[in-house]
Amino acid sequence: MRGARRVVVKIGTNALTSATGRFNRAHFQALGEDLLWAARGRELVVVSSGAIALGMERLGLPARPRDIPGKQACAAVGQSRLMQAYEEAFGHAARAVAQVLLTHEDVQERRRYLNVKHTLDRLLAAGVVPVINENDTVSVDELKFGDNDTLASLVAGVVEADALVLLSDVEGLYTADPRRDPEARLMSTVPGVTPEVLALAGDATSAVGTGGMASKVRAASRAAELGIPCVITSGAVPGRLRGVLEGEPVGTLFEPAGSRRSARTAWIAHALRPRGRLVVDAGAREAIVTGKRSLLPSGVKGVEGEFSRGDPVDLADATGTVFARGLSTYDASDLRRIAGRRSADIEGVLGYRYLDEAVHRDDLAVL
Repeated sequence: MRGARRVVVKIGTNALTSATGRFNRAHFQALGEDLLWAARGRELVVVSSGAIALGMERLGLPARPRDIPGKQACAAVGQSRLMQAYEEAFGHAARAVAQVLLTHEDVQERRRYLNVKHTLDRLLAAGVVPVINENDTVSVDELKFGDNDTLASLVAGVVEADALVLLSDVEGLYTADPRRDPEARLMSTVPGVTPEVLALAGDATSAVGTGGMASKVRAASRAAELGIPCVITSGAVPGRLRGVLEGEPVGTLFEPAGSRRSARTAWIAHALRPRGRLVVDAGAREAIVTGKRSLLPSGVKGVEGEFSRGDPVDLADATGTVFARGLSTYDASDLRRIAGRRSADIEGVLGYRYLDEAVHRDDLAVL
């Protein structure tokens, strides 16, 4: 972490608010000093929650609205107040900040994904600190990332960060729920996210935030798969971010994988939402996972959903376990007609042949 030159820091709602859900300005000032320190000699990207909480405060609401229009209204009121806080925090050091609001659609479509990447790269080259948040004012469920932990891990991949730090109201990942088990101990290092590790995270959420520990662990797993080390730690402790970037053993470090995915493969694996599913036989699964081969029509045993050529689809084995994601070479109706057949039969069945593969290996990501 000490050698990281490009860092993404995610600040959760609970790290910005008091126990009553109100914006904690004294704590934010201390956190702003940590961010300013982190930005010296580094390229810094901040993924910040807090707009809805600030909107709730300004509108005098006692609790987070449950309906989408209510949340969007709070976000609309709170987002400008959130950016004003960051402007003031970085303005003391004459550092410029930039507001970047995203929806999942901005990374789902390849051209827009590249536009986001080029904009962020240009801002960082100019010494600007991008402050990124989900565009809650216009987002609906099908366009949402779900939580800012997910958004932060995707942003880390977009900017090819050297490190990701998730600041929350917890010290890190424990062996059990520390609120219920006095024997629970903090895990200092996680070499890889297994189903057992994910089970430790539970699925808790808060009254003002959307993500629990499970979302943070999944985000850390995505970053690790991209070759990016990730630390989950408390944002409620002044100086904690500085400690992480100075290499102190605080929080939980999720070690990166041995090699980075390519940017395109990472986009397929993590940024895309599947439009359908292909069920494949054991031989095809082995060829894809071990042999790094394409999926041929002969290996397809079932086609689920309706999708067009080029749409993302999940690949699942006979048990229903999804093991890969890729871009379909044919639409769903044509794939149903050629499923289980040899590539040489495609033209005879469809009247044309686009490619021999149902999903080409260059468009595949093993999960």
